[in-house]
Amino acid sequence: MAPQAETSEYLEQSSGLNNLDRPQVAILDFGSQYSHLIARRVRELNVYCELYSCLVSAEDLGKHKITAIILSGGPSSVYDEGSPHVSPEVWKLIDERNIPVLGICYGLQEMAHVFGGTVAAGLKHEYGKSIVKRTEGCKSKIFDGMPEEFQMWMSHGDKLTKIPDGFAPVACTDNAEFVTIEHAEKRMWGLQFHPEVTHSPLGKSILENFVIKIAGAKPDWVMKDYANEFIEEVRKKVGDGHVMGAVSGGVDSTVAAVLMTRAIGDRFHAVLVDNGCLRQDEAKNVLKRMRDDCHVNLRCVDASDRFLGLLKGVTDPEKKRKIIGGTFIEIFQEEANRIESELGVKCEYLLQGTLYPDVIESISYKGPSAIIKTHHNVGGLPASMSLKLIEPMRELFKDEVRELGMAMGIDEDSVWRHPFPGPGLAIRILGEVTAERVKILQQADKIVIDELRSSGHYRKIGQAFVVLLPCKTVGVMGDCRTYENVASVRCVETTDYMTADFYHLPYDVLATMSSRVINEVRGINRLCYDISSKPPATIEWE
Repeated sequence: MAPQAETSEYLEQSSGLNNLDRPQVAILDFGSQYSHLIARRVRELNVYCELYSCLVSAEDLGKHKITAIILSGGPSSVYDEGSPHVSPEVWKLIDERNIPVLGICYGLQEMAHVFGGTVAAGLKHEYGKSIVKRTEGCKSKIFDGMPEEFQMWMSHGDKLTKIPDGFAPVACTDNAEFVTIEHAEKRMWGLQFHPEVTHSPLGKSILENFVIKIAGAKPDWVMKDYANEFIEEVRKKVGDGHVMGAVSGGVDSTVAAVLMTRAIGDRFHAVLVDNGCLRQDEAKNVLKRMRDDCHVNLRCVDASDRFLGLLKGVTDPEKKRKIIGGTFIEIFQEEANRIESELGVKCEYLLQGTLYPDVIESISYKGPSAIIKTHHNVGGLPASMSLKLIEPMRELFKDEVRELGMAMGIDEDSVWRHPFPGPGLAIRILGEVTAERVKILQQADKIVIDELRSSGHYRKIGQAFVVLLPCKTVGVMGDCRTYENVASVRCVETTDYMTADFYHLPYDVLATMSSRVINEVRGINRLCYDISSKPPATIEWE
């Protein structure tokens, strides 16, 4: 397999809209597990925002039209050697442009540390729900329209013991004197609690006060405008050129393919690669839906034997992802060569449906956070790849992609399909992937999805699937002993796919699923239900 491209090379190859003129809220990430939630809450206000590393340079940040800056929480202590800090040049940029700043948890402590306050370890850590009390007589804009006391979510061990000169106390708790501070003239506010989490019921009001009322950001981030903007930008970028497209039939690739088709018509060449690990009848169904209903110029490449041959004997999930990702790109390159040979045109670009969570989880340039797993469309690119990437949705969360699809008039069944991973069933088969095990999982998966649809639960669930486990158990079927495979059903509730809770599926639906799978699928004699949430578990098992 070809060597992997470095992260910097990937970023140079990749292209979203990259509109430097679009106003945005910049979120500087200090490695908090909640940073993505800040982004989600700001987007919910119809305001565009981006995550950056807390170590971002003033030069890079200054290229953008920054409306406001939010400093996230983080696991470090500001007074420890080696802890992350915003560069002095960024603070100078903030001052020169008079950019309003909101510090959350570590962000508050960073702000206080920079401007001469004192942060120290608290005698008592504060985790969970806490009642915040506004300072008597204080009319801070950050709490505009809010009651004198309200519940917020705390998660900190350090606390502010002395506020910087020029800052004023705005709120406290029984455990900490300074849980909110402000410097009205500098337009800086700091919160020791987390307004972005659902356990802070009025947190969205605080973010709205800061982003819209204080910073003056316009709530004009709408998907119809995003679609028109992308179409205009891609026409300028591609010109009379041709684009290849990675199409799977899921909502991400469907929306991306329809966008590209509307931008350049049949000069967009969509390719569906059957890697032998798709859902049952998936290739046939996708061809009908995409080609006939969405009018996408789509061709299917059956590479089942090729993928299954490369996966023979492979059990490590990361190796599976890298093999599949690398082979996908090789096939796209081969298809580009075929188009050039047969049609006399050269494809210079490759369209992919990468989303913002894929980027956050796969590469750490957005902040000092751990890499969870490699996504096939961001982490497995051969260094020799000659196609330049176009990723229209790399700035979007999943629910925004669905909103974009609806805004473009794509049918609801396509828009509301559950996500399906690029490697397909290969990462839902724990252990070795074989044609026999794929067939078993395809049958079980179809039964589960059918039952979710017929019982009315499909649209309530963010993602649902079956996992085939690498173990067997004893069973009794027809008075005979069996020794067959174990499978597990996974259903989760989520909007952003960065966090998820297991879905509380009724017992009668589970019972029907179990009965059908065990009776109709030869090779499974036990069905389990996964009740773990993300975090600590991921949504997929591999």
